[in-house]
Amino acid sequence: MNRNYYNNMGNVGGVNEAEFCPDCPTQTIYDPPITQYENYYHPQLVNVIQNIETVKQHHCCPVYQHQYTHTEKNVMVSSAKQKKRAKVSSKKRSNK
Repeated sequence: MNRNYYNNMGNVGGVNEAEFCPDCPTQTIYDPPITQYENYYHPQLVNVIQNIETVKQHHCCPVYQHQYTHTEKNVMVSSAKQKKRAKVSSKKRSNK
């Protein structure tokens, strides 16, 4: 195809852009109206009454108070019953 064919594809009847001046009438379109608001604020005193109720809750919680008892007893120890045994060292016991 011809190189000019591609250059003139967007033009009407092969006329180049500089020479082409279409006679298109001007149109007027009306969009629907837009409503615009301007807000102004003025102070208005409003009394708000808030009732506060205090509920006093009472709870039992344990407080530990230690009390001790003490007993005594007498025991007779005979010197004949007390035999001294030789202590075995911990090194000898662990090597078994």
